Amino acid sequence: MVAFLRLALRRVAMMPVMVLGIALLVFVVLQFSPTDPAYNALGESASPAARAAFAEANGLDDPLPVRYFAFLGDLLRGDLGVTMSPSQPVTDRIATAFPLTLQLTLLGLALAVVLALAFGVLSAVHRDRWPDQVFRVLSMAGIALPSFWIGVLLIQQFALNTPLFPTGGYVNPADSFSGWLESMTLPALSLALPVASSLARLIRTSMVTELDRDYVRTARGSGLPPFLIIRSVLRNALVTPLTVLGVKIGYMLSGAVVIEAIFDLPGMGKLILEGVNGGDVGLVQGTVLTIAIAFLVVNVVVDLLYLLVNPRIRTV
Repeated sequence: MVAFLRLALRRVAMMPVMVLGIALLVFVVLQFSPTDPAYNALGESASPAARAAFAEANGLDDPLPVRYFAFLGDLLRGDLGVTMSPSQPVTDRIATAFPLTLQLTLLGLALAVVLALAFGVLSAVHRDRWPDQVFRVLSMAGIALPSFWIGVLLIQQFALNTPLFPTGGYVNPADSFSGWLESMTLPALSLALPVASSLARLIRTSMVTELDRDYVRTARGSGLPPFLIIRSVLRNALVTPLTVLGVKIGYMLSGAVVIEAIFDLPGMGKLILEGVNGGDVGLVQGTVLTIAIAFLVVNVVVDLLYLLVNPRIRTV
């Protein structure tokens, strides 16, 4: 337990440094955007003097290091600036949009894990037989197809040809849980299928390796029920897939931005598109930074889970 706490504190202590690095990268990249904040805020009819006054009032003429440290100070206070039109705090916009993106990511993750476990275990148990061959083909197709194309196919099949689900839009679960589930099923499946396909192959490979070990043969020779053997094998086989789970969750967070645009969901993807189309650098900056920090937090949590699942790494 002491070793686990020491490693956990080490992971957590690195988070502030990584957040500073992420903030620097996001800030510098967006500072080289050709967008003129004064032009977007004041409009085409604004005079050069008005634009110069706007730039001076908002510190746009300051050197880059000065602007970065001012941005960093605002970030530490939880202030990400205001949007241009209409003028609203960026944090308020993110507080409204991020829960939807989180809902979509978590629902997609749950579906991906369930599908990956089902396909991976069945493939390993029926190794080199027809179920394994079928699941291999399906998993390769799922990995090859991008999530946005899967979303288009799902809309075509299950919203237009067979109207089982809506083509887009969002229903708040507080208003109608069934309506929320209907509006989120196709987007979540679009995110889940590529991740499930990749994880299923990892689970299948890990389980096949474990099934060939001596302790499995001993358990079978002792007459243990197959269910208990599979459960024990699965517990050991999940160590490897768990190491890539954090990356997959990050992929789902970033993929949710595109999926939200396809299904017209008012999440972080809509905010990014709104900021890009409107030339609102502050909105894009705050949204991208929030997603990047969320990705960092998820990876730290997955690292801690990996330490719990795999005690051998605590000695490293």
